[in-house]
Amino acid sequence: MQFKNPEVLYFLALLIIPILVHLFQLQKFVKIPFTNVAFLQKLQQQTRKSSRIKKWLILATRILLFLAILFAFAQPYFSNKNSSKKQHNFIYLDTSLSTNTNGEKGNLLKIAAQEIIENSDSENEYSLLTNTDFYQNIRKPVLKNILLNLENTAKKLPLETVLLKIAQENKNKTNTLNKNILISDFQYNYNKKFTNVTPAISAIKLTSSQKSNLSIDSVFINNTNTNNFTVNAIIKNQGDKKDNVPIAIFNGETLISKQSFPIDKDTEKTIQFTVQKTSNFLGKLEISFSDIFSFDNTYYFTLNNKQKTSVLAIGNDAEFLSRIYTKNEFDFTSSSPQNINYNSIQEQQLIVLNGLETIPEILLKSLVNFAKNGGSIVLIPNEKIALNSYNLLLKNLNLGKIEALKRDTLKITTINYKHPIFKNVFSKKVTNFQYPTVQSHYPILGNISKIVSFENNTPFISQLANSNVYYIASALNKKNSNFLNSPLIVPVFYNFGKMSFQYPKLSYSIDKENIIEIETALGKDDILRITNLETSFIPLQQTFQNKVVITTQEQPLKAGFYAVLKENTNIQDIAFNYPKEESLLHFLDLNILKETNENISIATSIKDIFKEIDKNNEVHWLWKWFLALAIVSLLLEILILKFYKP
Repeated sequence: MQFKNPEVLYFLALLIIPILVHLFQLQKFVKIPFTNVAFLQKLQQQTRKSSRIKKWLILATRILLFLAILFAFAQPYFSNKNSSKKQHNFIYLDTSLSTNTNGEKGNLLKIAAQEIIENSDSENEYSLLTNTDFYQNIRKPVLKNILLNLENTAKKLPLETVLLKIAQENKNKTNTLNKNILISDFQYNYNKKFTNVTPAISAIKLTSSQKSNLSIDSVFINNTNTNNFTVNAIIKNQGDKKDNVPIAIFNGETLISKQSFPIDKDTEKTIQFTVQKTSNFLGKLEISFSDIFSFDNTYYFTLNNKQKTSVLAIGNDAEFLSRIYTKNEFDFTSSSPQNINYNSIQEQQLIVLNGLETIPEILLKSLVNFAKNGGSIVLIPNEKIALNSYNLLLKNLNLGKIEALKRDTLKITTINYKHPIFKNVFSKKVTNFQYPTVQSHYPILGNISKIVSFENNTPFISQLANSNVYYIASALNKKNSNFLNSPLIVPVFYNFGKMSFQYPKLSYSIDKENIIEIETALGKDDILRITNLETSFIPLQQTFQNKVVITTQEQPLKAGFYAVLKENTNIQDIAFNYPKEESLLHFLDLNILKETNENISIATSIKDIFKEIDKNNEVHWLWKWFLALAIVSLLLEILILKFYKP
């Protein structure tokens, strides 16, 4: 038994007063003479005994009366909780795309929202966390309005973040009973770890009635020629074999081609479309098939006019550069130091200083400005260089210092496979590499990232301080090195060119960081916007001399085509798709999860969770019974006084 007002019980000490009055009463007996003394003595004894019983009965009824009144005011009750504490229910409702499918009762998200509305209590307080929003300390009417307007989102919220939010909210709630409820399909994609759960939670798993899914995993382009290009769509099947699956390709809203295909159980298949070249192609692939998810049956991509990377080589005439930077992918020009068109330097994406003995002052200033505006530079020294001019360039860019020439025959032995230069170059590490050699080299000091190293672990090719400046420690003429005959020469210099400007990809992923370089020049107060018919936003952007680097992550949240606008002019079309991880049919087993986390309990339904809350919060008040007991005590005293005659 618990008391709502336990402080009232202190007045129980006052019950000593009637007891003391009873024990020390000052009533005197009057003696009356009788002729028969023996008989009078017997009558006197009987009267004293009856009077004593009556007084004890009256004392008992009065004490019972006061006890009952005091207990009634203390408001006793039976319950599993303290009535002075508030009930706060923290609910996480998974609104990811994977909950936009049907279960036994209908759409998983909509049914879950409806069951919360039907079973929640208007007396309790709630906090609702979704994948995009957090609503704190709300009552049922507000909760209902929010749940009725919920929509699925591409934003994924890691369970670790949810648990951290629960722990934080529980810590901030004082004199409160907290119930933590997780409602999710517990898709096992972004969250590889779900251990050491500190807050007690009740988990409810949303389960789809279907167990098979077909999705467009990715798209790539090849076999391009003057008239056509080939679109390759990789289709992923999770589940049983499927026959006659229709797929179509559109340019915007115009149907280009359509075909059907079979696909085996749990496999991937590449479907090809040959498409005629146009100036700008807004590609949309669409599968007409009913399965567990519908959002992954459409894939958007854009194919703009193929832009070429501008590369300028200054210095010795190097035939190997013209062979690598071919006309179909690069706009390559070569110039001697005396014939440089300085007006064109800022229009380049990559400048290769090939074998200069010294860097003229005017060229040095142009290179510093070029690098600070996002341009890439490759430094290939001559066998005899003016160290002061090279180091002055590096000093102005805060990129280290070149040391004096060292004449020592060294092998080039180590490749940093993790460097972005070698991304997608090697399928595995090379073990039978034929080591090139150099006869002399210029070591460099400073914050560098090694790309290729000598046998003594000093850098041969390096990236300086995570900048866009690359340094090759040795002259690349045939007299000094045979590196030009190495198979490394092509991927290294090719990727120098490709990485100097990141042209828009076929498509980008929603809810992930995307870095997009747009080739345009902006004025001082100009900005770029990303927009379509439904939304418009200003992305994070950094302006350089001849390009703008924009970064997206929080927006957009819907797949489709978007235009990059400069003022009101469309300068680039880009496409966004939902993360392909959302299509995976991998879900956490809550029973296994419970074995490793004792604070997790599994509920079969949302209704059962709220029934348990109501049961634990049920209060059986006893004050009415004590009030009735007080009345009964008063009536007993009246009856004793009226009808009991000693």
